[in-house]
Amino acid sequence: MIQVDELAERLDSAARASREVTQIDPEGKMPLEDAYAIQRASIQRRISRGARRAGVKMGFTSRAKMVQMGIGDVIWGRLTDDMLIEEGMATSFARFVHPRAEPEIAFVLKKPLSGHVTAAEALASVEAVAPALEVIDSRYQDFKFTLPDVIADNASSSGFVVGPWCNPRDDFSNLGLTMSIDGRVVQVGSTAAILGHPLRSLVAAARLSEAAGEPLQAGWVVMAGGATPAEWLKPGQYISIEMERLSVAGFHMQA
Repeated sequence: MIQVDELAERLDSAARASREVTQIDPEGKMPLEDAYAIQRASIQRRISRGARRAGVKMGFTSRAKMVQMGIGDVIWGRLTDDMLIEEGMATSFARFVHPRAEPEIAFVLKKPLSGHVTAAEALASVEAVAPALEVIDSRYQDFKFTLPDVIADNASSSGFVVGPWCNPRDDFSNLGLTMSIDGRVVQVGSTAAILGHPLRSLVAAARLSEAAGEPLQAGWVVMAGGATPAEWLKPGQYISIEMERLSVAGFHMQA
């Protein structure tokens, strides 16, 4: 029987101290529901210290990534307000262990959304959309982990940046985007890479969060998932996303 609280404390402490820990399930045999229980308990420790839930992040939203990991569904993690990096501002590299960034599109909800919903119902709950960046960071030693490891470690989510909010009624199904580091384009992609349409990620978020007893709430942000591969980050860099017809967003990674 797994020790949920003990493992949650280990991962939470590693995140707070920005240090590596050994894998908790190196053979990948842990049931995913147990991994999510560890994630939930770890985030609850953060909330007990004063953080507030801010939303949900989606992961493995690429079909190719699902096949690679041998799974048939996306994964998800929990966002808290202390993970937010204000657009255009700086965060410290010392906060992280193995930080990488990936470009995404973000939703903010104007009303609760839960259960098995249609794309139209999901869209009706959206207040606005925005270009966004997620900082993902595994706490595991040597950047080695299994699927249960990743889920337990909050699906590697560590920070997020959201650009200006835009009208969700404009078509965002296939918007071109670039991610740049210090002004040099390092990734080119499209929002269509997110499950074929980012709304499918929001539909999945509603289903999975409801199943966990934590339905999506008004005001929450949903990070739809990476539209391109992630890029490793270094101290002193400026990371930005530019999304067709929407806007730009970025942040500084301080030394």
